Amino acid sequence: MLRQGGGRIINISSVVGHTGNGGQIPYTMEKAALDAFTKSLSKELAGRNILVNSIAPGFIETEMTQNLPEDVQRRILDNITLNRIGRPEEIAEVAAFLATRGSYISGSVIHVNGGLYGG
Repeated sequence: MLRQGGGRIINISSVVGHTGNGGQIPYTMEKAALDAFTKSLSKELAGRNILVNSIAPGFIETEMTQNLPEDVQRRILDNITLNRIGRPEEIAEVAAFLATRGSYISGSVIHVNGGLYGG
């Protein structure tokens, strides 16, 4: 990116890096650290025309969320304003926007979680 005169770095973190989650301390710490890293790196690379952002997904349709017990899934949905689990392509859409059109966005954490957490 330095040689080509710019670029985009898009990190994928998680909503739990901002909300916390019982039983997942190492995971939530790593995701919170990744978002802090994103913000700091964006400042270091701004003068080199490199934009750095992070996407913090909420609960997304994956094998992990499909295997959660039904009562756990219901509790999760009760806290999501849109009352549904997100789809992987919804995260991909935000990544594509940041990679191609988000020319005035850097150092941001974009929360994509259906209203679970507003950031």
